[in-house]
Amino acid sequence: MVRGIVLLKVERDRLRLSWSRGLSLTVRILAVNMFALALMAGGLFFLDSYRARLISERQEFAETQLLLLRDSIEQLPDNLRSDLIMQFAKRDKVRVRIYNPVGAKSFDSFEKDLPVYTVTDPAAEPLRKKLARGIDRVFDFLVASPALVGFKEPGADVASSWAELRGLKGLAPQSRVRLADDLTHMITAGGRLTDNGYLLTTANPRDIRALVRAERFSIGMFILLVLGISVLLSLFLARTIVRPLQHLARAAVKVRLGRAPEVHVPRLPERRDEIGMLARALSDMSIALRQRIDATEAFAADVAHEIKNPLASLRSALDGLDTVKKPDHRAQLMDVAKADVLRMDRLISDISDASRIDAQLAKAKFEQIDLGDMIDQLLAARESRSADGDKTIAFARPRRGIALIMGEDLRLERVLTNLLDNAVSFSPPSGLVEVSATRSGDDVIVRIMDQGPGIPAHEREAVFRRFHSERPSSENFGSHSGLGLAIARTIIEGHHGSITVQDREDSGRGACFQIMLPAAGSIQP
Repeated sequence: MVRGIVLLKVERDRLRLSWSRGLSLTVRILAVNMFALALMAGGLFFLDSYRARLISERQEFAETQLLLLRDSIEQLPDNLRSDLIMQFAKRDKVRVRIYNPVGAKSFDSFEKDLPVYTVTDPAAEPLRKKLARGIDRVFDFLVASPALVGFKEPGADVASSWAELRGLKGLAPQSRVRLADDLTHMITAGGRLTDNGYLLTTANPRDIRALVRAERFSIGMFILLVLGISVLLSLFLARTIVRPLQHLARAAVKVRLGRAPEVHVPRLPERRDEIGMLARALSDMSIALRQRIDATEAFAADVAHEIKNPLASLRSALDGLDTVKKPDHRAQLMDVAKADVLRMDRLISDISDASRIDAQLAKAKFEQIDLGDMIDQLLAARESRSADGDKTIAFARPRRGIALIMGEDLRLERVLTNLLDNAVSFSPPSGLVEVSATRSGDDVIVRIMDQGPGIPAHEREAVFRRFHSERPSSENFGSHSGLGLAIARTIIEGHHGSITVQDREDSGRGACFQIMLPAAGSIQP
């Protein structure tokens, strides 16, 4: 008992929901799919590392450019340097500045020719560009992109105004990345000349932002596509799960309320999954419940009808005692009253057994039984008390271990005793009752045959109905409740077997009751 309670608590705890217990199944399905999609959306963080690699590569490229330019101009005479620098600036779209050893600017490619790049004024840009920059800031915030220093041309364009030139050590170049007002990148690289002057290049690689935006757009479109597919699949999954569950829940509520005489629980025969199994199980359960309710109602009506007969007879006998004065007549009325009381007592006992037998069998622990030994013992007990009168019972006993079944011995004894009593009572004087127990495949078959009047084919199912009583004329009225065979069938079916009435195998006169039970080991628990 205690172990059962513990197991029930463990199972309840295992099925219990914590934070999600207030959410519907549809919301849970969507939440799970959206969580997986959110993890995929984390690919946006890849963009920041992609941009960082682009910038790092451009910085290295700018420093390499500066070294190549420095080596080139230092190998040329002064009159050829200007043309080389301008060709370099136009080809690579950079601004080249040279400062003398004291830091004053001595050359600027933008002063010699038109600028090769132009930083756009954000205020003069169209709304589309402003929205794009706003989206850039949002994504930079989401991926926690490190903030870059803004780019401003110094008021006094001297070497000391540039951090790249102030921090130079030896001839190794240095570079910096800043953001222009339009959020494009400005890459500057500075280095020393052999005459202790300074060389500075400035580039505005607008393609970095364009490349990042293109990648972000591709990832965003892919995420939106996956989002749409995920939502559709989630709704489809929710529809295939939630809708049938809702129908089953509504049907279960109707069954619980019991307001409709027939409640249709959808069986979903086309579904072979767990929901289909649940639907069919609920449908079978509701049918079994309705049959049980109908049987209970019919049983109650039958009980009321059967009890009214002895009650009416008892009332008539008691009423007659007030008017009858002769002692012998009063004694007869008292005998009738006592017989009615005994009849009611027997009826109530059988009714009690019939109503409880299902529940008792469901909780019974079956053990291995040898039906051959059981029948032997029953016949020996009947013979010791001369219960069969002048009738003879012949038992074709099987070999030991042949008729083994799993069951509850007291219940099975009651079935066999009832059938033997019926066979003896219906047999003619000096009649023969034949009993056999054999094994046939996975079943043990017991047959009890008498030489009585037999049972017509159209009555063979009716004899198992409650309160059906066709007794020999030699028996006193009311000595049987009519529940014996009904109880016998309930017991046999509770043992996963069957009991039927058949013709005798020898085609002789009389009835043959056949019990078929699974042999021990032939059924799984």
